[in-house]
Amino acid sequence: MNRKTRVLFLCTGNSCRSQMAEGWVRHLKGNIIEPYSAGIGKHGLNPLAVKVMAEVGVDIHRQKSKVVADLPTMEFDYVVTVCGHAHETCPYFPGKAKVIHIGFDDPPKLAESAETEEEALTHYRRVRDEIRAFVKTFPDGLLKGNKI
Repeated sequence: MNRKTRVLFLCTGNSCRSQMAEGWVRHLKGNIIEPYSAGIGKHGLNPLAVKVMAEVGVDIHRQKSKVVADLPTMEFDYVVTVCGHAHETCPYFPGKAKVIHIGFDDPPKLAESAETEEEALTHYRRVRDEIRAFVKTFPDGLLKGNKI
């Protein structure tokens, strides 16, 4: 029996971008991809990420911030680093995991100078939508050699 493609989205703190990617995959491609997310460290689930995902009907509030060591027995087909720090410090994954880097801006960093929550949310929404666009083409875009 064929199993779903297992994908790990890896970020610095597993609080925002990797969590949104996991949520989008569950929502859009859960029938063919088994998504996971983790971080180099645990920073907790970002409430603004939860909020902007809920705006588009994707509930991630039950997801937990975790590190790779929390998934010790998982074999992944793909490890997708979604931030530069995770890409630079990505641990070794034995087996057939193909590690790829698709960097997304850091919404909390972008929102640091925001004067209101609504202003901060514009950054989260943009990155949320960019992650959705990536997920919609994954993994087919990679398998066909398309640049995403």
